[in-house]
Amino acid sequence: MKKIELKNETLVLVDKEILGFIEKTVTPFGTSAKVDCPRKYIGKRAYLIICKK
Repeated sequence: MKKIELKNETLVLVDKEILGFIEKTVTPFGTSAKVDCPRKYIGKRAYLIICKK
């Protein structure tokens, strides 16, 4: 079951296989940017949600 819904500043994210959520700050990496996450998530699918603040 997957469901991603975005309506006027309300986010609903439903997936029975979600392992958790991680909040990180985007940092510079050469001429690009990156977000670090724990090694245990290597090879897993991830969602990156960009927030206003």
